[in-house]
Amino acid sequence: QVQLVESGGGLVPAGGSLRLSCAASGSIFGINAMGWYRQAPGKQREMVARLFIGGTTNYADSVKDRFTISRDSAKNTVALQMNSLKPEDTAVYFCMLDRIGRSVVWGQGTQVTVSS
Repeated sequence: QVQLVESGGGLVPAGGSLRLSCAASGSIFGINAMGWYRQAPGKQREMVARLFIGGTTNYADSVKDRFTISRDSAKNTVALQMNSLKPEDTAVYFCMLDRIGRSVVWGQGTQVTVSS
């Protein structure tokens, strides 16, 4: 069984920065990608950033040039550095682990609130 634990959320003024971290534990093998999604109140969950095992990254257009995803494969962690935060970035952020041939695993979520 795989578990994902996020940390690093909080309240920050517009223009500020936050760094989210996600630690994976358990039977971790066959990783295809790790990433971050977010869900704002009344909205669907959306992809923020993904990092595939070969090194390819995907970013939502709304966060390109502001957010950076990185992974420490030795520690099974993935981080999201968020700079120049905007009020519209306010959401619950979820860590995601995608393994080949297995269901996607989600973390419990961490709240990010950006004040205007």
